[in-house]
Amino acid sequence: MPVHPRWSAVRKVAGYGAASTLSLYLIVKVALVAAALLGIVPAQSGMDTTEWVTLNAITVVMSLVGVALGLALAQRWGRLIPGPPLLFFAWVGAGFLVPMIPYGIVSVLLGAGGAQAGDDAAMPGWETIGIGVGFTGMAVGLAVALPIYLRERWPQAFLGRLGELPGTSRGARLFLLIGLMMSAGLGLLWGYWALGGRLGLDPTHIGRETLDSLLMRGNWGAWALLGAGCGWSLVAARPSRLPLRVPMALVFLASGSLFAWGGWKLLWAIVRPGDFATSEYPVVAVMEHALSVCAGLVLMAVVLRTYRAQAADSAE
Repeated sequence: MPVHPRWSAVRKVAGYGAASTLSLYLIVKVALVAAALLGIVPAQSGMDTTEWVTLNAITVVMSLVGVALGLALAQRWGRLIPGPPLLFFAWVGAGFLVPMIPYGIVSVLLGAGGAQAGDDAAMPGWETIGIGVGFTGMAVGLAVALPIYLRERWPQAFLGRLGELPGTSRGARLFLLIGLMMSAGLGLLWGYWALGGRLGLDPTHIGRETLDSLLMRGNWGAWALLGAGCGWSLVAARPSRLPLRVPMALVFLASGSLFAWGGWKLLWAIVRPGDFATSEYPVVAVMEHALSVCAGLVLMAVVLRTYRAQAADSAE
């Protein structure tokens, strides 16, 4: 069943909106790099000029890719991009931003606030507004445009119900279950920390947690558990009447969150620029984020396996 033209129009508006709002974030980051090259580096960052320029240059590249992704989702030439690279960047971009929407809503309602690892400290108001609008606009734009784009280009990933999925071999099921267990374990760990648990955290950082950071951990934990639960639905093909598009979309987002945020935080835990220090013991942080990357990859393998099985079944 083809997508209604109105949905295609919505995709275009959302894609353009994502690209234009993220351009504000790009402008802020370019300005920060230019200022640093002139010797202006915020003292609160705890970084030297090289570290500050490197960090912001990485985010400039990431935002350029995000702008290009938004345009690809909106314009006709986006359908000509080979599937693997487009899916990878869409997966990472959506994983970074879309799962943060619930956290952002709850954070605003509760009046939480506070810098996270990797955020710029003590930013002027114009920078805060530019970054906030850029992230929010890109997140909402991806949340709207990406599912429509995927539905148009790979309809088999969204059609049918779980009970129509073919069976899974024992070896493949074991591999996939390991990934689901990793995701569930991380979800429980992050939920435990969000509720005030201290096991695995560096005692020197206890008391420095903010409501914002606890909400962030809780959000990551909820998505990890959601990914594990929906991933199990895809593996077990239960509940049989559930539309396939529901767990496929949720596992796509959850796996992207685990992979993207796990990779980003793993980089920070290993490099530790400036005076950055993880709330966890260093070895715990490295193992935790490396496990997050692996769990994200396995959950994405569940999505790809399900799509291929659906496509093969439709071709018969």
